[in-house]
Amino acid sequence: MFTIDAHLDLSMNALEWNRDLTRPVSEINVREKGLSDKPDRGNATVSLPELRKGNVGLVVATQIARFVAPENPLPGWHSPEQAWAQTQGQLAWYRAMVEKGEMTQIRNWNELEAHLAHWNQGEDKIQKPVGFILSLEGADSIVNLSYLEKAYESGLRALGPAHYGPGRYAFGTDSSAPLSKQGKELVKKMDELGIILDATHLCDLAFWDALEIYQGPVWASHNNCRALVDHNRQFSDEMIKALVDRGAVIGGAFDAWMLSPGWVRGKSTPKERNVTLSTVLDHLDHICQIAGNANHIGIGSDLDGAFGTEQSPADLETIADLQKIPELLRGRGYAESDVEKVMHGNWLNFLKKAWA
Repeated sequence: MFTIDAHLDLSMNALEWNRDLTRPVSEINVREKGLSDKPDRGNATVSLPELRKGNVGLVVATQIARFVAPENPLPGWHSPEQAWAQTQGQLAWYRAMVEKGEMTQIRNWNELEAHLAHWNQGEDKIQKPVGFILSLEGADSIVNLSYLEKAYESGLRALGPAHYGPGRYAFGTDSSAPLSKQGKELVKKMDELGIILDATHLCDLAFWDALEIYQGPVWASHNNCRALVDHNRQFSDEMIKALVDRGAVIGGAFDAWMLSPGWVRGKSTPKERNVTLSTVLDHLDHICQIAGNANHIGIGSDLDGAFGTEQSPADLETIADLQKIPELLRGRGYAESDVEKVMHGNWLNFLKKAWA
């Protein structure tokens, strides 16, 4: 079934992990044998051939570069300008993939309709470019608001103001503060340009500030439920209800630590914890119970977000295994129309409204 994944860090993997994503996942993993500089070496799950194999014809593809102040222990760049330059290198990689015919950038509804028509014509996807919508995870690299305009001109269509820790515009996971004056101005400018607000990673205080100020379309590309795994990275039921009321779609994230309470990074294993694709569906089910329908859930796997099979559902070898989800949904009693909503329909409906 045609599938949309609303959060993949493709360019980060291409540049910082030095992965040639035009190659099969098996080949990438063989080449990484013996490397230990990243926690997921040899455990990759995502590449462009694997997306085609899994009928994942559209992705929300990120740029990401964090600014860190001297007292911030997180990895990142020492100035906003350096962070901006990193995102521009990532943009250059996406453009190289477009030139090579591996990917095609989607900036509006007309381009999306044309891509869908091409992708769904015939059975063979092997030679077809994967469509991508450009998103920015964490706004630190936006030097000032004129840079946001430059980013929009380059095709940026979604932005999450925060990532991990304290950011220049918003505080994210494992930190807490209201939106700064600068953050409020950013959100207003996003609204003016028509850039989708991604609520993922916003700390609670910044989340409520952003929803109050921003009047445009909101989604959460990759987020799960605090009621099932209690951590500030997840959404509370109150936050989920607020997003549903705004017409948002929430993409289920596949990172095992977000699916298993008490997960210990580097020690816990998906098999030992019985973390499977069905565990992700538990979170999507929970959102459906709050919403009263299946109109606000989708896939936002984050499968290449600095983890691999060591921290992914145990029954997933590569991203092509997203095609196991329809049968799992049917087994839970989801109607066929709702299965289609989860795999692609809700994201498409959201974008049609956002880009009308």
